[in-house]
Amino acid sequence: MPERWLNAPNTITFARLILSFVLFGMISAGVPGIWTAALFVFAVLTDVLDGWIARKYQLVTQLGRIMDPFVDKLITGGVFLFLLPVPDSGVNAWMAIIVIGREMFISCLRGVLEQQGIDFSASATGKIKMFLQCAGATAALLCLDPRLVPDLAAGNALTIVRDVLLWTMTVYTLWSGWVYIARALHARPPG
Repeated sequence: MPERWLNAPNTITFARLILSFVLFGMISAGVPGIWTAALFVFAVLTDVLDGWIARKYQLVTQLGRIMDPFVDKLITGGVFLFLLPVPDSGVNAWMAIIVIGREMFISCLRGVLEQQGIDFSASATGKIKMFLQCAGATAALLCLDPRLVPDLAAGNALTIVRDVLLWTMTVYTLWSGWVYIARALHARPPG
């Protein structure tokens, strides 16, 4: 591996990859939601940090262009998968399928188009989608903490916010996928 690939942004990305597995283990072990939510938010913020460092100091590498979106999709999709069997998480199978299916399809589409020399970078729609997915996942994790939600049957405000975020995220994820498909249909190869 060329030495220039071993830079700060890529190191942060690999640390986030390790954090994602720690997070999945915490969810599986039933660690209270406030701790899992805190780790998830920290991991997501490292994504913002590594991107900023890479652009500011011109440390963008091919490895980083591959690993950064892969780790982003792994951590968000993984959280939804690990929340599926957890009672009262608010996450259902349709949400997980839509999130993971959309990410897989758009990643494949991006790969095909970029092979043809067409720039298919993330758009504002994709960034909003990522924000909503992270907000929904954070709310779902927080709802697993009995100190924050002592009685789920009582219609706790946090569970209502969670449900609104999760369903908004699901609908927006579908819509953003359509936006990317429409963008791909209008893309033209260079030259």
